[in-house]
Amino acid sequence: MTIDQLQRVNIRDLAPYSCARSEFKGEASVYLDANENPLNDPYNRYPDPLQMKVKEKIAKLKGVRPSQIMLGNGSDEPIDLTIRIFCEPKVDNMVSIDPTYGMYKVCADINQVEYRDVLLNSDFTLDFDRLMAATDEHTKVIFLCSPNNPTGNLIDRDVIHRILNAFEGIVVIDEAYADFASEASWLEELDRYPRMVILQTFSKAWASASVRCGMAFGSEEVIACFNKVKYPYNVNLLTQRFVSEQLDYPDRKESWVKMLIEQRDLLRKRLAALPFVEEIYPSDANFLLVKMKEVNRVYGYLQGLGIIVRNRNNVSLCRGCLRITVGTAEEMDELLDKLKSFS
Repeated sequence: MTIDQLQRVNIRDLAPYSCARSEFKGEASVYLDANENPLNDPYNRYPDPLQMKVKEKIAKLKGVRPSQIMLGNGSDEPIDLTIRIFCEPKVDNMVSIDPTYGMYKVCADINQVEYRDVLLNSDFTLDFDRLMAATDEHTKVIFLCSPNNPTGNLIDRDVIHRILNAFEGIVVIDEAYADFASEASWLEELDRYPRMVILQTFSKAWASASVRCGMAFGSEEVIACFNKVKYPYNVNLLTQRFVSEQLDYPDRKESWVKMLIEQRDLLRKRLAALPFVEEIYPSDANFLLVKMKEVNRVYGYLQGLGIIVRNRNNVSLCRGCLRITVGTAEEMDELLDKLKSFS
């Protein structure tokens, strides 16, 4: 199916909001079009609605074209937009895996779109046939988080290739944790699959979660859909400036990633020595999923000491598990010291 066919009819026919500055290219000397206060420059002006200067830097770093990028208020914005653009409420459905990132279902519920989850295998691998069996003629989007949250593992690349080739709708690959992974990003194959959307973020490897800037990559046709539906000034000037500055120091980001991977491996070894730890699952993310005896007691014990981890005991296939984010060496020392005293 073409992108035009996949869109909801009202989205396809939507006349997007247009401002005078989208009709003018370059730098003007006098701005009298947007009813802005002329004082307190530059914060009195609306930000660039398409964030072109930031996109040019991202495009150069990622090896894509600026027209293949949409920037959002975190990754949650393009997740929501994908559902709103391609899924007709109360008619269409979307498919994802279980367990995975919880916002896919939340956004589906908000948009009144049926959410179908496909249970992973016991080793957190994905069964292609079971996933495709969950789809039908009303399935418009498949969401795949890889590396997955909360399991930490990459979804087998061959399985994703089969999905991309078999499914006629939109396939979203959420790569929030891809910087910590052992495999290359799907961005390398962006031009090969015009119905693939790749999500990345500045929250994890770039250490900028509070800045709220997510990236969606796709074909020019898909990104044009995002730009048509998103709110005009969805990424504020402060975020655009901060992200632009961060992009000037990619080596710093790489050093952070290297440090966190080293800390992740060390944390694995130290946790494995604890008598109540039963299993530590492989991870290509900046966290570990750890199975423990008396997990609720361990969780409450750490909370009482002001150490906050994520209890995943009630999540599918994660019975008895805590998800522990990799922190600084000092934070890991404090965590392990306290866990050694648990009884």
